[in-house]
Amino acid sequence: MKKEIISVCPICSADLMISKLHCKRCGVEISGDFVLPTINKLSKEQLAFVIMFLKNQGNIKAVEKEMNVSYPTVKKILNEVLATLGFDVNEDALSGQRQEILDRLSRREISFEEANELLKKLK
Repeated sequence: MKKEIISVCPICSADLMISKLHCKRCGVEISGDFVLPTINKLSKEQLAFVIMFLKNQGNIKAVEKEMNVSYPTVKKILNEVLATLGFDVNEDALSGQRQEILDRLSRREISFEEANELLKKLK
């Protein structure tokens, strides 16, 4: 049975490190302190979102449809993933989300009422 790698200590919540690598084929073992890739900080749900986001080539509208959620929800999840990976998610991101909602309204992809609700959810 294969076990998934965990990246946080279940006792103290500190970051875990890999201390040994082993080859099943030839038996070689390598010891040391190896850090986990940053992507291992993502939860299972966040990783599933990233895979879906990539599968849809970053098309938020396609992700909206696949997840059956609103644009602000997709952006919220994306911002959470970015924050978990250590990227700054600032007011510029919210400003971009507001602009995208207004752009969708101007393209008549959503109604005024939908745009208003989406903008309220951003606050």
